[in-house]
Amino acid sequence: MGRSTRITMVKKRLSSGEPCAKCLDVQRFLEDRGLWSQIDEVVWADESDPDSAGWKLAQAHGVELAPFFVVADDAGTHVHTSALQLARALTAAASTTAASTPDAPSHDDPASIVRWALERWGADCTIAFSGAEDVVLIDLAAKTGLPFSVFSLDTGRLFPETLAFLDTVRERYGISIDIVFPSAPAVEALVRAKGTMSFRIDGHHECCAIRKVEPLTRALASKRAWMTGLRPDQSPATRGDLPLVETDPKHKTPDGVPLVKVNPLARWTSADVWRYLREHDVATNPLHLHGYRSIGCAPCTRPVDPGQHEREGRWWWEEATHRECGLHST
Repeated sequence: MGRSTRITMVKKRLSSGEPCAKCLDVQRFLEDRGLWSQIDEVVWADESDPDSAGWKLAQAHGVELAPFFVVADDAGTHVHTSALQLARALTAAASTTAASTPDAPSHDDPASIVRWALERWGADCTIAFSGAEDVVLIDLAAKTGLPFSVFSLDTGRLFPETLAFLDTVRERYGISIDIVFPSAPAVEALVRAKGTMSFRIDGHHECCAIRKVEPLTRALASKRAWMTGLRPDQSPATRGDLPLVETDPKHKTPDGVPLVKVNPLARWTSADVWRYLREHDVATNPLHLHGYRSIGCAPCTRPVDPGQHEREGRWWWEEATHRECGLHST
């Protein structure tokens, strides 16, 4: 199941306005297995509204109870009535593309991996830029003298310091940064339906899907590979076994081949990143000086105290093992 596949989850919403308990359990099940990011859309079946979009889908597909999943792909449209059934289908699809992952570079130091990727794909390998780790990759890429490209997702809720930081990096390296924005109609529809802070009530995934996940798909649509600043110690529960190179089954090239995802910092820690930044005088987001270690959207990011893990400053009102936005399924 790649980019040509669209998965809609139908959730039941109780008359109280809360999602049903089973729906929450199913979402956690998929999150724990790194599969939630593959859900493209959530549609609600309102307990008090038989004409709601979710119930209409249930009637159309002969399903009596939510949650369930509607999968549309090249073979047509079919329904999974259990999360386990869907998980097995997604896992099987991913395994069929694993053989296309290229051999990893012979060395695991970031400089060698960055050079290896750019020698293979050049500007068709784009660097995802948002934080300190990604500036390390840009610095390493610039030092190779090889072509490369950079993009960043502007969710509409970034800190002013982050926006200024984008300009700092652009000017320092003399590069273009492709800024990708969310779909305005999708943002407007969410805000009209749920207000501006719905993520504090029903979780951040719906908002992130609109502001980050869908724009990422557009950012990668013309590429053959992408490079991330992911590290295992950012989130041991979800990134602990991070590979240097992997196949990304969710995103495909224009000719239908799964993208390659390159993680040059997969053997580094936060200490390694900051050592490099200091030794090479690399610019960083000024928010780091004020206790912000992992920086995302302003409403969902706060400083952390000494001794706290960096991810404790993200979506702090949610259970700790689910603090992923959906951009990465590792």
